[in-house]
Amino acid sequence: MLHSENIEKNLFIIPFLNSIHPLSPDLKTFLLENIKTCSFDKNEIINEAGEICNRLYFIKKGMVRGYFESESSEITTWVDTENEVFTSITGFFRNEITQEFIQSLENTYCDYLEYDDYKYCLEHFPEMVQINRTLLENYYILAEHRVYLARIPNARKRLAYFMEHSKPQIVERIPKKYLASFLAMRPETLSRLMKERG
Repeated sequence: MLHSENIEKNLFIIPFLNSIHPLSPDLKTFLLENIKTCSFDKNEIINEAGEICNRLYFIKKGMVRGYFESESSEITTWVDTENEVFTSITGFFRNEITQEFIQSLENTYCDYLEYDDYKYCLEHFPEMVQINRTLLENYYILAEHRVYLARIPNARKRLAYFMEHSKPQIVERIPKKYLASFLAMRPETLSRLMKERG
């Protein structure tokens, strides 16, 4: 029997996975025994380029971003908040060295599953294969949105597209320099466009 404190701390990710595909009792038990919790201070580096990201994180509270370095600049490529899963795609799903950094933008609290435990789930619980497929599909959809966003030549239209496809509160929470970077515009341009929007 699991300690009640351990069960409580792991409840966040179980309903999330169960919403993708119903979990068997055995898989729930395995997850409850192997999911761990962690927290990151604001601006803490969670994973560095050149490392293998061997954890799949679920955000209970907070915000994180992915970015890469180009010469002396940091280019933000994605931002995730509560009830979202994040990791490095190549680092986790391919178990390869990643080219991106992952950083917390707020004090952030997560549940996570190690790569070896995730792999065990895929090999021993059929429903996890469906969950894995759905997670990868969602990543592809989000990547498609980012590609489309990057191809919009007009800064005003890029901001409008982002606002339309994002959680309403996320814009206020993302530091403007990172949002400007994500939208491929100068911070001054973003500030002007935000003022125009009221």
